[in-house]
Amino acid sequence: MKSIIIGIAGGTASGKTTVTEKISANFEKSDVTVIRHDDYYKDQSHLTLAERLETNYDHPFSLDNALLYQHLTILLSGKAIAKPKYDFTVHTRSKVTEKIEPSRIIILEGILIFEDKKLRDLMNIKIFVDTDDDIRFIRRLLRDTNERKRAVNQVVNQYLNTVKPMHNQFVEPSKRYADLIIPEGGNNKVAIDIIVSKIKQIISTKIM
Repeated sequence: MKSIIIGIAGGTASGKTTVTEKISANFEKSDVTVIRHDDYYKDQSHLTLAERLETNYDHPFSLDNALLYQHLTILLSGKAIAKPKYDFTVHTRSKVTEKIEPSRIIILEGILIFEDKKLRDLMNIKIFVDTDDDIRFIRRLLRDTNERKRAVNQVVNQYLNTVKPMHNQFVEPSKRYADLIIPEGGNNKVAIDIIVSKIKQIISTKIM
C-alpha cells in the first residue's frame, strides 16, 4: 500500500481539526490516519512542573521533529508506529503510547509543520487554514479553559507573551509554503471539495 501525506497547518485554533474531519469524512475510516504535531512535544518529565510552565510551546525547538520524521517514514514504508501522546494537564508526554497503523492517507496537523523543510518534503499536499486572529484567540481561550483546565489569566498571558509573537515569527511566514490557503476553515465547502478531489486523484495515480 502506498500512502500520501496531507499537511494541514495554520495558527492556533484556526480550525485545522475541523478541516481534517471534513476531509476524512469523504473516505473510509480505515483509509485515514491523523497525526497531530502536538503529540510530538518533547518529553519534559525531567523538569519540575514550574519549569515546564516556562516552556515556549509555540517555538519550533519545543517539538521533536526528528522523531516525527522517523515515524512518518516508517508509516510510508508500510509499518506501524508507537506514537507518543502528550498530556496537556501536566505539560509532558504521557507514559502511554498509541499504536498507529499505516493507511492510504496520512493527515499531519499542526501550527508549525511547514516550518521544517524535511517534514514539508514528505507532504503531497500542503494546506494552510487562515482564520482571523480575534476568532482564533476566543476559540483558544474556550478550549484551554474547558478542555485543558487552564486558568483564564494563564491562557491570556501565554497568548500575549508567546503564542502571538511566535505566530508572527514562524506560523504566518510558513503560509508561503502552502499549496492551498483556506479562509473560513472547515466552513469553506468549495475548498474542501477541491482538496478531496485532488486527494482521490493522487491516490488513484499511486495505485496505478
